[in-house]
Amino acid sequence: MEFKPFMREGFMPLPVALISSVSANGIRNIAPYSCVMPVLRPLDLICLASAARRDTLTNIRDTKQFVVNLVGTDFSDKVIPTARFSPPEADEFDLAGLEEKPSQKIAAPGIAGSYAWMECELFKFYEEPQYTLIMGRVVRLEVADAMLTDSGDLDVSKARPLMMTGTRTGMNFSTVTDIDAFEPFGAMFPDGKDPLAKTY
Repeated sequence: MEFKPFMREGFMPLPVALISSVSANGIRNIAPYSCVMPVLRPLDLICLASAARRDTLTNIRDTKQFVVNLVGTDFSDKVIPTARFSPPEADEFDLAGLEEKPSQKIAAPGIAGSYAWMECELFKFYEEPQYTLIMGRVVRLEVADAMLTDSGDLDVSKARPLMMTGTRTGMNFSTVTDIDAFEPFGAMFPDGKDPLAKTY
């Protein structure tokens, strides 16, 4: 069956990240974003695709800072409260019943209860009439200790990253499952060595 491009998210599971920012007047804002992706390894840049008119985009223009909060399935009931229209002067932490987690490198706060926080500074905008790609440089990445394996990797069974697939009428929420399959990055190269190994 062939589908229109609008249904791409129906067959391409997307992450749900909550982006927290602060306005030039100090008003706290939260918005859910699913068009989020790292820009190659070793994840010093991250890209968000934003509609042309969003308070989050305005805040990033004004302050050059934001936090990508990676959340688990326990945040599924926070997507609509943070996505719903609210006036720019409204504090969305209060509206959504969320607590802030102070950031270490930037002024914009993170969201308490997330499993990871990427503190970001604006790197560059790529603008089109209907959308803007926000490129952020990750200046600090923190992961909750309880979500890590003994070797320091993310334990997805504990973090349960919030994902979504779209339908014609809304969003189905889900998470990822570890299938116990592993391949080293070096396996992609003829000499079996990962050229970026020393950056980790």
